Amino acid sequence: MGDWLKDRVAVVTGGGRGIGAAIATMYAAEGAAVLVNDLGGSGAGEGNDTGPADLLVREITESGGTAIADYTDISDHEATAAMVNRAIEEFGRLDILVNVAGILRDKMIFNLEEKDWDAVIAVHLKGHYNTIKPAAQYWRKQRDENAHNRIINFTSIAGLHGSAGQPNYASAKMGIVGLTYSCANALSRYGVTTNAISPGAASRLVATVPTERLHDDAKDVMHGPEYLGPIATYLASERSAWLNGRVIGARGTEVELYNIPEPIRSVATHELWDMDTLAKQVETHFRGPAKAPLVAPWFTD
Repeated sequence: MGDWLKDRVAVVTGGGRGIGAAIATMYAAEGAAVLVNDLGGSGAGEGNDTGPADLLVREITESGGTAIADYTDISDHEATAAMVNRAIEEFGRLDILVNVAGILRDKMIFNLEEKDWDAVIAVHLKGHYNTIKPAAQYWRKQRDENAHNRIINFTSIAGLHGSAGQPNYASAKMGIVGLTYSCANALSRYGVTTNAISPGAASRLVATVPTERLHDDAKDVMHGPEYLGPIATYLASERSAWLNGRVIGARGTEVELYNIPEPIRSVATHELWDMDTLAKQVETHFRGPAKAPLVAPWFTD
């Protein structure tokens, strides 16, 4: 066992399987006490099962780590607040919140039913809000600007690049980026950094994506979720205090820093635009840069 997270306390949602389990396992191995949250539902968010969280907690404790299992549905606002407060009561504090839990219900926009839109938004975007709010309330009460509190959210290339077959998922994942930026600006005064990881790893959700929709280079870097453990551990550590409000890409052995969106060209006038003048200016200055393809780099749609 290491000591990167010695004596720190973490909540990891979706922690029973896949990426969440890899992160929870490494956190415990590096000295953190971990609340492993997992509803145990299907990849589409149906059903529940205490088994995944229980099994991982047993593996952690048998290896000498500290962990407790939790089965809260993170789309439930009140229940999720109780879950965060349980971690604080059980372990005496909260230092790290990692939002991994997610579901997929893929359809093209013209075939997407309202219930499938609502379910994905509820688990991903509202789920992040549901965990961050009580954690932020706790840290605000501490009023320690020198603390090393961490929020680590999970976005996706599906949102960052606009996966055609995942309008609900893409919308939620880009919403999470905006939420990350907002929390980074709002919570730094309480010793909190907020960053997001855009992961690439073999998981049960990725396994539901038809093989023909994946580029060949994407298949080549689909390493196991354990490859995401190190960067998630670094972001959770005290050493990462310098990094706030950024998106980190992690796929296989590669770690990337995404840019923050900013204007790349502009045109201006001193009065209300004349339509012909505006059209000429926009076409002259924007057409070239705008030709860059808006394509998710791992997907063929």
